[in-house]
Amino acid sequence: MSYNHVNIMDVSFLNIEREKLYQEIIYPSLEKQGKQFFVTANPEIVMLANEEPSYKAIVKQADYVLPDGAGIVIGSKILGDPVVERIPGFEVMTHLIGYAEENALSCYFLGAHQEVIESFVARIKTLHPNLKIAGHHNGFFDLDDSSIVDHVKKSKPDLVFVALGSPRQEQWITKYYDQFDKGLFMGVGGSFDVVAGKVKRAPESWIKLNLEWLYRLLQQPFRWKRILKVFQFMIHVIIKKY
Repeated sequence: MSYNHVNIMDVSFLNIEREKLYQEIIYPSLEKQGKQFFVTANPEIVMLANEEPSYKAIVKQADYVLPDGAGIVIGSKILGDPVVERIPGFEVMTHLIGYAEENALSCYFLGAHQEVIESFVARIKTLHPNLKIAGHHNGFFDLDDSSIVDHVKKSKPDLVFVALGSPRQEQWITKYYDQFDKGLFMGVGGSFDVVAGKVKRAPESWIKLNLEWLYRLLQQPFRWKRILKVFQFMIHVIIKKY
């Protein structure tokens, strides 16, 4: 089945309602023990893809690129081809963890500091006591460390959430993707930190106003260089119109 896409700076975003994404793309693949690779892309990732051809090649290997970030929504409107809905990776991850619990599927969690991953797993066990956790590991390892992928493979997870930050999380997924027979693979950035309570997510009112980026900047001023990429992205879209 083919779906509409929106192209922004040579990154092709899946243009679909979130519920349709679950019902028509993700659930059927999980039920059939298929394999899928998702990139949840915000303006920073789009800029990185345009600055580094090797990373753009990795993004293009994804089965689907999801519009994560208010800047993507705004940019698509400026270009006259709006995405129908923003699909935050954090919300996809938390939803699928619940789905996995309900359907006896297992999850592997890879990334973050040791303290964070331990707090994250503890919190997930509280929220989803019946979830099958195939395993977890912190994000401090070399991408060439085969022992990590061996550990993940032996656990035979149905869903693998990788919180190594971009581009590292997508690099890890594409490096070892062919070694897996099944599984949903998705990079989730700092999502483990949010669930673990180390970082506070913006209130719903800020999210609805597309100001989640500002809330994060106020919480973490050291992120200003990353926020600058959002403005560079918007300027590019406004001036170059692609």
